[in-house]
Amino acid sequence: MDLGLKGQRALVTASSNGIGLEIARALAAEGAQVVINGRSQRSVDAGIASIRAGLPQAALTALVADNGTADGCAKTIAELPAVDILVNNLGIYEAVGFFDESDADWQRLFDVNIMSGVRLARHYLAGMLARDRGRVVFISSESGISPAPEMAHYSATKTMQLDISRSLAELTKGTQVTVNAVLPGPTRTESVEAFIRNVFPDLSPADAQRRFMEENRPSSLIARLIDPAEIGAVVAFIAFIASARAAVINGAAIRAEGGLVRSAF
Repeated sequence: MDLGLKGQRALVTASSNGIGLEIARALAAEGAQVVINGRSQRSVDAGIASIRAGLPQAALTALVADNGTADGCAKTIAELPAVDILVNNLGIYEAVGFFDESDADWQRLFDVNIMSGVRLARHYLAGMLARDRGRVVFISSESGISPAPEMAHYSATKTMQLDISRSLAELTKGTQVTVNAVLPGPTRTESVEAFIRNVFPDLSPADAQRRFMEENRPSSLIARLIDPAEIGAVVAFIAFIASARAAVINGAAIRAEGGLVRSAF
């Protein structure tokens, strides 16, 4: 199916690795002009090389900017005044017990996970509405509706993303612009593996991942981390909701968490 993304300019924040890289790869495969973003030239170059290894003709642009800061967002906007698709993927997390989470810990996650998307959407969504076309996607998490006790601050920011996404969708009423959120489940990326090692430092990687799912995500129907290869289906759907063919999907929170959340809605 031709999703109609050819020539569309897409910015995927934190797209030099992890889920962001896979989202960028899916958009590039559909012919979008994708901006690969990271905090260092080295990471951005590595992300571009990874995509071009399988898609030599991919239309990719490098953007080195830390969008977790106000200055980084300002740099992004200055270098890239307008986009057709904005995927707010940037996010950080850490395992810290609630009683050990300092004010600085809460503020840091709020600045990166919330304000990055707010600052970029405030600029790019306004342009989309003026042009009467565009897509904004927030990459939230299952933790947004199934809070994780070992990272209350992260879960809170992911819930806020859902509310922000829906609030912004209300601004698009009667236009050809949409705003949606996607809720991936725990995926076996390098950062997640490192996170789980910190939670269970005395166990082997396989045992740590099994223990994490048993103790921290016991409701998961797949009872394991999502394999990176399986994220392809998720990012393909993200590419779909970024396309003109998905104009009726607006203000939605789309779950892709392996049945972890015990809710039919």
